[in-house]
Amino acid sequence: MAPSRDIARLIEVMAALRTPDTGCPWDLRQDFASIAPYTIEEAYEVADAINRGDLDDLRHELGDLLLQVVYHARMAEEAGAFAFGDVVQAITAKMITRHPHVFGDLRGADEAAVQANWRLFKEAERAGKAQAATPAGVLAGVALALPALTRAHKIQERARDVGFDWPDMSQVFDKVREEVDEVAQELAGKSNKIGEEIGDLLFAVVNLARHAGVDAEQTLKAATGKFERRFAGVEMMLAARGLTPRQSTLEHMEELWNEVKAGEKSPDVR
Repeated sequence: MAPSRDIARLIEVMAALRTPDTGCPWDLRQDFASIAPYTIEEAYEVADAINRGDLDDLRHELGDLLLQVVYHARMAEEAGAFAFGDVVQAITAKMITRHPHVFGDLRGADEAAVQANWRLFKEAERAGKAQAATPAGVLAGVALALPALTRAHKIQERARDVGFDWPDMSQVFDKVREEVDEVAQELAGKSNKIGEEIGDLLFAVVNLARHAGVDAEQTLKAATGKFERRFAGVEMMLAARGLTPRQSTLEHMEELWNEVKAGEKSPDVR
């Protein structure tokens, strides 16, 4: 079977892998639950290639992610639920419906009108998914598998869309200070609620990031990357002196840290 630019060939490959007796034993053992972690992993690898600006790697990672879609669609087809074509049709219909300012009767609408219509559509979509006996809440449907910071951001956006949000960033900042104080109080008292209070603090910091117009998940990734880069610089300087971090002292590493930091134009992560 030769490779092709046609998606039909990839679908054929997956079908062959999942064919009993002649297919791949590993692929035949898989189900939706066992493949789901790979789907999440591939999405992260796509994001990593984008963050590194590596377009050649992005091409490969997008292929790996596409394979996950084809894989799930194939298993669904085997179960008589839907096929890959149904997935394509569903997302195409969704994009057309969600963009009336491009494809429908809202053409020429300004950004505020577009955003208002988007929120109404999402609310109607969530309500339509709920069971009649269990009405959809405003916060329903935010995937539990999302990274915690990203999920907190999305939950806060949902609350904002119905008016439950701090109107002023200074109030958000005050809330962060309040949570810091509560963490300090719990630490001083050695309470078993310290984890809960730190969670409240993290949630408040996500709120602050959202009000500041930055993505908490990406911001933390950048800060962690900065720390990694600077600590690697400390390790290199120690190695030049024939030392490792374990053979050094905190005071010495702090001194080298400040030297590394002084050589950078970016602001301090600490």
